[in-house]
Amino acid sequence: MWIFRKRLQGARDAYQSCQEKKDLKPNPFPMASTTARMNPLQIKDKNPYQTPTIAVNLPKQWSHPCTRIKRSSTLFAQLNDEEPRLRVAYQGVPGAYSESAALKAYPICEPVPCPDFETCFLAVESGLVDRALLPIENSLGGSIHRNYDLLFRHRLHIVGEKKLLIRHCLLANPNVKLEDLKSVHSHPQALAQCEKTLTNLGLVRVAVDDTAGAAKYVADHKLKDVGAVASMTAAKIYNLDILAQDIQDDSYNVTRFIMLARKPIIPGTDKPFKTSIVFSLEEGPGELCKALTVFEKVKINLTKIESRPLQKQASQTPADNIVGFPKGFGYIFYADFEASMAESRTQDAIGHLKKLATSLRLLGSYPADNSFQ
Repeated sequence: MWIFRKRLQGARDAYQSCQEKKDLKPNPFPMASTTARMNPLQIKDKNPYQTPTIAVNLPKQWSHPCTRIKRSSTLFAQLNDEEPRLRVAYQGVPGAYSESAALKAYPICEPVPCPDFETCFLAVESGLVDRALLPIENSLGGSIHRNYDLLFRHRLHIVGEKKLLIRHCLLANPNVKLEDLKSVHSHPQALAQCEKTLTNLGLVRVAVDDTAGAAKYVADHKLKDVGAVASMTAAKIYNLDILAQDIQDDSYNVTRFIMLARKPIIPGTDKPFKTSIVFSLEEGPGELCKALTVFEKVKINLTKIESRPLQKQASQTPADNIVGFPKGFGYIFYADFEASMAESRTQDAIGHLKKLATSLRLLGSYPADNSFQ
């Protein structure tokens, strides 16, 4: 106790001296900063019993010894805000709609472009990125089947969804007029969403890997008779002129994206949640009807059901008159419903479905994005 009193008196004397001379003197009995010991920042002073000196310039108002603790905690709080950003993989090049969705879902993330959808899955699995954001369905073009198949093949978890309003533009190089165009490049989904407009313009449609990639190709090759269907962001990035805006067939053109991670999130009940599953059933009359009834009994609303062929599970028995054509195919079913796995009614429904299904897998239970209804 006497040591503590002696140190306290020493600190008071130092403070009094500072006030009189208006000059900061070191604390004669400095104590180690708990925050500094816990934070792995580079500190000049190696002695743990001396007040650490952080290699930054401090404001003058923080030079007072009585503000030492506040100064230290505020500095570390500010420096901790500069943690590495979340790395989010998306398919395409800068300017893609997927990049815009990634920035909408994670505003301070680092978008990482990937050449194809499967590379996004592999990047998450290998730890090169923290998340992948992929389109799963569009209000005009329907489901992106490739990503449904990859969801089944890989073991990642859906941790969120984000809906993005898609506004397509017809882009071309500077000084190129609409009547100069003979063809247009873009992603198949984008071309399908602008079918009426492109047909009326008489343009030949050429499918490529992604919308922003089409804009980049047109810009890089300085094409004078080829346009691209892409976003306004892509036009700015690749210095292209916008010949026409909002060329999609329907103004309500929304794409739903899913966020994937190596680990699932813990579902809650404090906000609207959505759950995604994939399951398979025995073949027979009414089997699918029985499976879907389990949700109706507990008043759970299904928002999506998608069937996909079960690869490598088709019957090997050829049809009578067609060599190599199988008699039947196995199918798997994807379903989305508005409920959280934390709810007892959801657990009851899944429990009953397990009794009917030959296999069942939870893809994720995550907060629903109700931005667009």
